[in-house]
Amino acid sequence: MTTSSPFPTPPSKKMQNDEKSSLISPALSTLLLRLAVRSPPPFRPAMSSILRKIVELASNRPPSAAAGGAASAQPSSLGDFEKLPVDVLVQILRLLGPKDAMRTSLVCKSWRSLVSDDRLWIWFLDEECPNQPRESIFFAETHLRHGYPIQTVPSEVPELSFMSMYSQRAQVPGAVIIDGGSGYCKYGWSKYDRPSGNSATFLEFGNIESPMHARLRHFFATIYSRMQVRPSMQPIFVSIPICHYDDTESAKASRRQLKEAIYSTLFEMNVPEVCAINQATLSLYAAGEISGISINIGFQATSIVPILHGKVMRKVGVEVMGLGALKLTGFLRELMQQKNISFESLYTIRTLKEKLCYVAADYEAELCKNTEATYEHPVEGSFTLSRERFQTGEILFQPRMAGVQTMSLHQAVALCIEHCHDAELNADDTWFKTVVLSGGTACLPGLAERLEKELRGLLPPSISSGIRVVRPPFGADTAWFGAKLITNLSTFPGPWCLTKKRFRQKSRFNLW
Repeated sequence: MTTSSPFPTPPSKKMQNDEKSSLISPALSTLLLRLAVRSPPPFRPAMSSILRKIVELASNRPPSAAAGGAASAQPSSLGDFEKLPVDVLVQILRLLGPKDAMRTSLVCKSWRSLVSDDRLWIWFLDEECPNQPRESIFFAETHLRHGYPIQTVPSEVPELSFMSMYSQRAQVPGAVIIDGGSGYCKYGWSKYDRPSGNSATFLEFGNIESPMHARLRHFFATIYSRMQVRPSMQPIFVSIPICHYDDTESAKASRRQLKEAIYSTLFEMNVPEVCAINQATLSLYAAGEISGISINIGFQATSIVPILHGKVMRKVGVEVMGLGALKLTGFLRELMQQKNISFESLYTIRTLKEKLCYVAADYEAELCKNTEATYEHPVEGSFTLSRERFQTGEILFQPRMAGVQTMSLHQAVALCIEHCHDAELNADDTWFKTVVLSGGTACLPGLAERLEKELRGLLPPSISSGIRVVRPPFGADTAWFGAKLITNLSTFPGPWCLTKKRFRQKSRFNLW
């Protein structure tokens, strides 16, 4: 005869695990999900940790097994999470963050399938780079990841896994970016949203009578000092202004000397890896293009540069207008002086140009309109301009208004387009029909639309059909953002940068 014990029978180990799993109900997990979404940012890491534990328990897999990796057999079921909608599961993964989402893929095959979905990692990329369009990241990883020669045909590009792309991008070292403009340069960290400071350009830095090598060393040392970083700690990316435009032997030699001077100076400062690319190409990349015509309205001149597959086509011809941002600012000053509008500095005039000026779609029609507008300067008070607002930018299309004897912008661009068409460099005769503007003055409202209109009127329909003029995609910092695209590639710095050893090899065999 057996007597029943007054105490309940202790549950078996299996029963304990089943009870644990049943405690993690879909209702409880959904409640915790809502709490995680609504919790203040400081508490979200803790909530994410709780959610990760819930995933491990509800999927019938203990944390120790999840950490064990592939050695343990993985169940395929989501456990209690089977009852939850897929969008809720995806939201859980988003809250966990990239690292914990990857760990969750070890819990079971169903979680691994959810984690490997490209849409999840595209979302993580958007969160990581909120100020960088998704299209520009995809363009860079598709066309620029292997360096030169640039990938042009989609079939040449291997299928990309966004999870592995995200993982590789997270491991890319930061780089110093220096955009050496024609008037002033912009510098900053590749992981920043925008440049962190400005300086005089290295072409005019310090005593211009000093040797180029000494000026460059002083320039780079100053930038590193301002950024408070050591040269030996990270790669550097330098954008070079278009100079020595011709395809002559002397111009080639001058460009090579400048590039060699930049590399040699930086390697003497113990920089581990260096990349130097011209501004025109970087502006094109920032617009999501590898071929087209890049127009840079610089400080003293405007360059019109044809680029095919990332290479400047100097044999086709780089057109140059002897009119730049400085001339527009000076012309606005003259117009203001004629109306007895007083100001204290040229910097004030430049601010008024940026805040009030625009380019008229039809100059003659604009003269008949009331275009008066006012800007409140923080130091010098109120300024009111009328016709000066559109007359300033008009000298790009009518240079003689400012007493400048040079081709107009649309004439110079049309000439470049005709040369590209006649050269027949590529089976695709549309490569030169994308025109990208860059430079601070290129941000004048209405400029892109007016230029496109003038080009269509100047060129024959067979050539002008399909022409598209693109405004500076990132404003005055467009070339800097082109460099940022490259320095954040999942393959950077490998295919883009030179080490000291490779630089010496190229110099020895004259491979520039």
